[in-house]
Amino acid sequence: MTNLQDHAHIGGQMLRPESLMMSYGYTPAWSEGAIKPPIFQTSTFVFKNAEEGKAFFELAYGLRQANPDEEMGLIYSRLNNPSLEILEHRLCLWDGAEEAASFASGMAAISTTLLALLQPGDVVLHSEPVYGGSDFFLKNVLRKFGIEAVGFRPTDTPAQLAARAAAIVPGRLAMIFVETPANPTNHLVDLEACAALARQYATADKPVRLVVDNTFLGPVFQHPLKHGADVVLYSATKFLGGHSDLIAGAALASKPLMKEIKAMRTFMGTMCDPNTGWMLMRSLETLKLRMERAAQSAQTIADWLRQHPLVARTYYLTHLEHNPAQQDIYRRHCLSPGSMISFDIRGGEAEAFRFLNALKLIKLAVSLGGTESLAEHPGTMTHSDITLDEQREMGITPQMIRLSIGVEDPQDLMLDLSQAFEAVGVVKEMELEMA
Repeated sequence: MTNLQDHAHIGGQMLRPESLMMSYGYTPAWSEGAIKPPIFQTSTFVFKNAEEGKAFFELAYGLRQANPDEEMGLIYSRLNNPSLEILEHRLCLWDGAEEAASFASGMAAISTTLLALLQPGDVVLHSEPVYGGSDFFLKNVLRKFGIEAVGFRPTDTPAQLAARAAAIVPGRLAMIFVETPANPTNHLVDLEACAALARQYATADKPVRLVVDNTFLGPVFQHPLKHGADVVLYSATKFLGGHSDLIAGAALASKPLMKEIKAMRTFMGTMCDPNTGWMLMRSLETLKLRMERAAQSAQTIADWLRQHPLVARTYYLTHLEHNPAQQDIYRRHCLSPGSMISFDIRGGEAEAFRFLNALKLIKLAVSLGGTESLAEHPGTMTHSDITLDEQREMGITPQMIRLSIGVEDPQDLMLDLSQAFEAVGVVKEMELEMA
């Protein structure tokens, strides 16, 4: 840690994350003076002697406590790897976390974390909507392990949220799982209220953890650990990777919690691979630049969409004047509205499909947070495994379209959106004439 701290300061002043992304956790002298760390593409590592191998495994399997200045050495890339260790040191900087773990995907990070921190008989109180894969894992996969999922709406008042927690059998609540902003409605969850509720129900024998999926705004525009979260999760495929060319995930927390999560990662084999770790380090160097540019464009586009005659409603974080409670959460938690926009086109699924099929510059694809702009239909794509009735309750409509704004020129993006709206309008006029 001494070397890491030396890398993080100049003249006693802490450097900012965007500066540290270039070199933190790595010394060129380790690799023949290479300015960038190499990819440590190896499965195993050589011990200096048998005694060293024994000592490393004792720490890896928790057979003894580490001495004050002792760190577990390199053993096998399912446990640790230099490429991933450098990446994980850098991931900690944005959120101010003690430790991080990288994973093979966002769902690997979510599933490994939940299985590490939950046990049969536990209940997870979770926000709705969440990403479709998370929804399925919470409601279907965890059930096979005797773990129950109970949903709540982001728009629930603190009193309503408290009532939902009070209805859970005493001693069974073990986790509050939150995705904020919610995918795809951009609803915000009050992290401070959730943290207070977790503390209220936690006991010495039964902790209640607040786990937050921060993919939509993090790690630049929202920092859940500062608002009481215990664990922060990411689909690193999205903004952290940012180029639609890798699949990865991340979890960040205190050292004791990360010890549990990393142990589960070791035995589930859900770690990130060295090449992907290296690509993530490359992407982290431009993370803030990309997220700021995309957010600036998204604000322009969201305001333009709001005035369009074929748009019934926009879901964007600076369009919350109709909801003071959501405005208050945004003011307390968020540093920017980000680059995710959802909107309801006038009509229904047919009009939404016509619009999507007419796009040219914006690509029709799922995922988000890349350099290119993407559009999708949540109701039939990312959230299609959720029943129609539940979708309506969550605010997911047949006419909803989700946009992930990239780094293209916003005027060009609006040009594309305009011609897609025109295509929908022309078709509707033809249908009316034929009726």
